Amino acid sequence: MGLRVAFQMDPIGGVSIDADSTFRLALEAQERGHRLFHYTPDRLLYREGRVLARGWPLEVRRVRGDHATLGPEAEVDLSEFDVVWLRQDPPFDMGYITTTHLLEMIHPRTLVVNDPVSVRNAPEKLLVLRFPHLTPPTAIARDLGTLRDFRARHGDIILKPLYGNGGAGVFKLSGEDGNLAALHELFTGFSREPLIVQKFLPAVRRGDKRVILVDGEPVGAINRVPAEGETRSNMHVGGRPEPAPLTARDREICAEIGPLLRERGLVFVGIDVIGDWLTEINVTSPTGIQELERFDGINAARLIWEAVERRRLG
Repeated sequence: MGLRVAFQMDPIGGVSIDADSTFRLALEAQERGHRLFHYTPDRLLYREGRVLARGWPLEVRRVRGDHATLGPEAEVDLSEFDVVWLRQDPPFDMGYITTTHLLEMIHPRTLVVNDPVSVRNAPEKLLVLRFPHLTPPTAIARDLGTLRDFRARHGDIILKPLYGNGGAGVFKLSGEDGNLAALHELFTGFSREPLIVQKFLPAVRRGDKRVILVDGEPVGAINRVPAEGETRSNMHVGGRPEPAPLTARDREICAEIGPLLRERGLVFVGIDVIGDWLTEINVTSPTGIQELERFDGINAARLIWEAVERRRLG
């Protein structure tokens, strides 16, 4: 029997049908006989004991310029759905966090993927701190003195907002770069959040690998190569995806973090690996499954849905 599935995501009309992982998950769900509903995070609400959403029945197709059809607008009770996908893009701000609190009220009777409690407690650049032996030297701090001391010990560094995404606000600073204080002043002038600083890994010039895990198991990887003159490899800022094998080191990292991901209900995860080092564990709205399918023929969407169906249908 088909499941009733809601996608909490950014407006589906603007997604790329060739790159967006949520679109691919919706297409796979529809092909498996599930019924789809789409709403945006700002249309999630709580009223008198019920978690509701205002949105639209959804049909999808891989037709550029005509990839989605929305039915009549409706207000629905999400507790009556089988699955809700928590798939809006960061920033991981208080609006995002509020949606996890509301969805927690219906989970696990309605299966929310990924588990909203775990998403709230495991933002990309923080969950990774549980594995310091797998990561490059890292510090999280707001005061300039700590950042200066870190650079004095490690030389070239990467400085970025703790809750940023898509490569926004990421800076490489050499050991002699005079902009550290100015960047600290800029960031702390508009945000009360700390910064994250990591030792720069020269291996990033050969790419930043995205490894896809389903239920804690690696299913494949793609490499994201920075554009000429760029340090950032994110595809949002011109990074080029290319095929990549899973190495013994990748599998070693996944074997260590996989049990924690399964325990926390993090079904669909994308980790970032530079050289031999784990840099991020992406749980909010990971991407890369369409590129993986094109390069290696691995239907990660099918594997993800099989994992979801095992949880929902037993």
